[in-house]
Amino acid sequence: MPITTCVFDAYGTLFDVAAAARQAATEPDFRQLQGTWSALAEHWRLKQLQYTWLRAVTDDHCDFWQVTQDGLDWALEKTGLDGDPALRERLLALYWQLQSYPEVPEMLRALKEGGLSTAILSNGSPDMLEGAVSSAGIEALLDDTLSVESVGVFKPDARVYDLVAKRFGCDTDEVLFVSSNGWDAACAARYGFATVWVNRGADPVDRLPGQPANVLPDLTGIPGLAAVT
Repeated sequence: MPITTCVFDAYGTLFDVAAAARQAATEPDFRQLQGTWSALAEHWRLKQLQYTWLRAVTDDHCDFWQVTQDGLDWALEKTGLDGDPALRERLLALYWQLQSYPEVPEMLRALKEGGLSTAILSNGSPDMLEGAVSSAGIEALLDDTLSVESVGVFKPDARVYDLVAKRFGCDTDEVLFVSSNGWDAACAARYGFATVWVNRGADPVDRLPGQPANVLPDLTGIPGLAAVT
């Protein structure tokens, strides 16, 4: 069946999760980040994801803001930057103002002009997602923002992917699901979605039962894959 609905993971896919640490490193009050911001951002993102998986398998759910703070605290200690409340506060504040990748607005506009439905499906809590969407100025280019908080479990639980059909009334093979997380694209493929892995880091494909149908270096090719001309 033709694609009718394009659904995007948020953090790392539409929004640049390294932007908070990168921005703070340019500010005079946080010069200590200049040589370590990249490592901090990498550790922060990894622990943020790991904590979602562990909370899902142990049935100990919390919202994404909690795991974001927990991941940052671990990353700050790992990089020797703990003990600075002002730095922690600034990094967390910047996480609410993440910008989208440069190609995002034009890509979403092409999908909308082609008559497709567009949405976010994210581990993020509704208020965090609202802040990111507003900061990036892409509200008018999305039909909805779907959060795992409505089912109380993080991805890749199938109940999260179920939210798409419930919202749009579409079959799974009408959905193009796009994620920068290889595990997310793989699990969505196993669920039944057509999938795209946005592999900005040229990483190996994850060894999981599902495999992404398409691998792209960024989001510019999404309209073409969705048969939007």
